[in-house]
Amino acid sequence: MGYKSDIEIAQEAKMEDIREVAKRIGLSEDDIELYGKYKAKVDYNVLKRTEGKKGKLILTTAINPTPAGEGKTTTTIGVADAIRRLGHNTIMALREPSLGPVFGIKGGAAGGGYAQVVPMEDINLHFTGDLHALTAANNLLAAMIDNHIQQGNELNIDTRRIVWRRAIDMNDRQLRNIVCGLGGKVNGTPREDGFDITVASEVMAIFCLANNITDLKERLGNIVAAYNMDGNPVTARDLKANGAMATLLKDALKPNLVQSLEGTPAFIHGGPFANIAHGCNSVIATKMARHFCDYVVTEAGFGADLGAEKFLDIKCRLADLKPDAVIIVATVKALKYNGGVSKNELGEENLEALEKGLPNLLKHVDNIKNVFGLPCVVAINKFVNDTEAEISLIENKCKELGVNVVLSEVWEKGGKGGEDLAKEVIRLCDEENNFKFSYDTDLSIKEKIEAIAKKVYGADGVDFLPKAKKEMDNFEKLGFGNMPICIAKTQYSLSDDPTKLGKPEGFRITIKDMTVSAGAGFIVALAGDVMKMPGLGKEPAAFKIDVDENGKISGLF
Repeated sequence: MGYKSDIEIAQEAKMEDIREVAKRIGLSEDDIELYGKYKAKVDYNVLKRTEGKKGKLILTTAINPTPAGEGKTTTTIGVADAIRRLGHNTIMALREPSLGPVFGIKGGAAGGGYAQVVPMEDINLHFTGDLHALTAANNLLAAMIDNHIQQGNELNIDTRRIVWRRAIDMNDRQLRNIVCGLGGKVNGTPREDGFDITVASEVMAIFCLANNITDLKERLGNIVAAYNMDGNPVTARDLKANGAMATLLKDALKPNLVQSLEGTPAFIHGGPFANIAHGCNSVIATKMARHFCDYVVTEAGFGADLGAEKFLDIKCRLADLKPDAVIIVATVKALKYNGGVSKNELGEENLEALEKGLPNLLKHVDNIKNVFGLPCVVAINKFVNDTEAEISLIENKCKELGVNVVLSEVWEKGGKGGEDLAKEVIRLCDEENNFKFSYDTDLSIKEKIEAIAKKVYGADGVDFLPKAKKEMDNFEKLGFGNMPICIAKTQYSLSDDPTKLGKPEGFRITIKDMTVSAGAGFIVALAGDVMKMPGLGKEPAAFKIDVDENGKISGLF
């Protein structure tokens, strides 16, 4: 049987006018700004003007993935469609794709098969321009730092301790480390600098954690951009940059409304990576979705050790949210990958490796249930080349171990293929839960990092390299010690070593460096070799992407 590509399915979709989708959830034409017929931005002030609901909040996460990802977005969309098919008012809240993965290796973030959000090409490319606005705001601050130094350096900035980097929304390893300001006095002060990918920037993190434009401006002002000669922080507020930065973001801050292939409303807004940032869509979009529906299905990036931990310990803490249920996505391929099968052989049946990879899934289930106190269900995200023997092995082993598991066929069947999963999720939402964080913020920075490493990753302990120790002591001294922690590490392992698959034992986490995201409100601890600017692979997805004389795009998944 031949299967259509994601883009072919999306291009054949009959989309509703976005005004009709908005009307379905109680939004008038005055509440939205149209970006063509199928995209709109929603005025965040509707949260003040209308009496809202408090929709149940469902988080979709996953086991440690293969390089291709495991279908969290596909599952989120399919489950939202399925809940709506069962007669409930449902909205999904997703992240915006970054152009880096779109043209790199992983692909976009609009779902797949018959569980997609549309217009898929627009969402995966420039969409409504949010990421460009974020890039501009980031680089405005960078320009104002160097201009301040050029104009006399009244704040006495130490040019060796400028910590604010430039950003671009593309995988470009050439820009990781640069020397700028060359060409004589008129062209600035020569210094080392570098670029991060936009979705790893603090501006993106702030954008996704802000509650409104006033909060956004305040948070932007708190950004530590550099240190002066006395070792004290120099903020964006000191540089008089935060007002202009917020101005660039005022329209971007409005959540984007689109729809699934089945017409389910979707807020797609913000897009931080979960291995190097907190990996969740915007607080504004999540709260707006809850305001207008009975069930909100959202996602957090990569495995539950990254996205879900940060969703729960950072986003829920800072935004005062409490999830009602969690879906943990598992695939046959990811379980075999965690069982030691190379990515080139994942298409072949291998029951031994599949069983060997199960402890990875069980660790994530244990974390959600026992560390965070939340009810969960494992969704086996079925692909067409998965064998019946493989699916049966996962189901039987999970049931033997008392793990709640449901087969999901949303990729192939859309919402209809997710109805069993949807029914179980609705049941879980009605249960009482004992949600708790994995650490208290009044612990020291060291103790908080150790809590995450030991409880969530299963590490024996944490080693801090001298640079990390120095920064940790400095942040405590400067009053940043009570912030939550965002650990940046590989997504492929529970450890900080991507080769340690499955459920590794007897390992320690190494923290190499730390930075403070004072505007976002968390400390970033860098573990292993994770980088904030990816590179393109030998055969990037860009090789296959094209557009014809009629403007029809091909090769986009």
